[in-house]
Amino acid sequence: MPQSLSQVIIHIIFSTKNREPWIDAEVRPRLHAYLATIGRDNGCEVYRVGGVEDHVHIIASLSRTITQAQLLEELKKHSSRWIKEIASQCAGFSWQRGYGAFSVSKSQLDATIRYVEGQEEHHRKISFQEEYRRFLNKHGIAFDERYVWD
Repeated sequence: MPQSLSQVIIHIIFSTKNREPWIDAEVRPRLHAYLATIGRDNGCEVYRVGGVEDHVHIIASLSRTITQAQLLEELKKHSSRWIKEIASQCAGFSWQRGYGAFSVSKSQLDATIRYVEGQEEHHRKISFQEEYRRFLNKHGIAFDERYVWD
C-alpha cells in the first residue's frame, strides 16, 4: 500500500493546576480557539474545544505524524505561555501535569461533540473530579485517587 492513512479520534481532557478557576468567561473562547489552532498547526483536525473555568476538552483526529504525547506537550506548552501573555491576571497560570485521552468511534463523534458543547450546563450539576472519575470508569481505567489529582 503506497499511502499511510489514519483516523484516530481522541477526546482529550486536562485541567488547570489544582483545578484553579483561571479560565474565566472572557478568556475562555479565545483559549479554546488558540488550542484548536495549535492542534491544526500540528496536523490534527480539531472538531471541538470546550470546557469551563478549570479544565478543557478537545476532540481531535490525531495526525499520523504526531504522537498523542507530543500533541499534548504542544497544546499545554504553547497555550500556557499564550494565556500568561494575553491576560495579566493569569501570570501564575499552569496546567496540571496529567491528562486523559480517550478513543472516540466515528459513530459517537457527534454525541461527543454535543457533550463538549454542553460543558457549562453539565458542570452546574457535577464537579470536574466526578466527571473525570466517570470517564475513567467508563473506559475501564483503574486509577489510584492519590495520583489522579496531583
